[in-house]
Amino acid sequence: MSRALVLRHHDEDQPGLIAAALRGRGYELTTYFFDATHQSPSLEGIDVLVVLGSKSAVYDERVQAAWFAAELEFLARADTAGIPILGICFGAQALCLLSGGRVARAAEPEVGWFAIEPREGISFPTGPWMQYHYDDCRVSSAVDVLATSPRATQIFRWKNHLAVQFHPEVDASQLEDWFAADRSGEVSPEDAAAIVAYARAHHQELEGHADEVVRLWLGSH
Repeated sequence: MSRALVLRHHDEDQPGLIAAALRGRGYELTTYFFDATHQSPSLEGIDVLVVLGSKSAVYDERVQAAWFAAELEFLARADTAGIPILGICFGAQALCLLSGGRVARAAEPEVGWFAIEPREGISFPTGPWMQYHYDDCRVSSAVDVLATSPRATQIFRWKNHLAVQFHPEVDASQLEDWFAADRSGEVSPEDAAAIVAYARAHHQELEGHADEVVRLWLGSH
């Protein structure tokens, strides 16, 4: 059986619908909490790697010193080993840095369900996709941008890795956990309820969308 390693950064984060899409392709998943107190996991026997989101910014020097520099080095080792990486939101921004780009504060955040614009010739759902970010990937010439939105780079490919700025892993349950853990007050209770309600009403569609992300990443594998 093929093995997938998932890196998460918060207790409330889970691979969700992406996990289901991988299991449907025969993958066994291991989830690892990456932070300042946990050493980098082993890559032995790992076939693919998924990096979930984070409330942190990749350009925060305190975060870099505490744990993100170690995570970026870990991703570089996975890249050297030829292990395909799927970067989601913060994970996409990590891949942006690894591929020679930079990440900066976006002119406008995206929080909620937003459509994306696939490049001509790219067959991929426009969404809407769940967005929860305040930054934007300023990608290098080494990557192939597959989709954008008016506010941000949304999908890019680099080598055998795929980066998505949105959250294909989330369902209503995951979103409820996120908003319950959010103490920032940046999303009103009314907006949070509407975001969760959309996910609940479109669960089957979101399952299909997550599968499309994995298909784009791994092809038929």
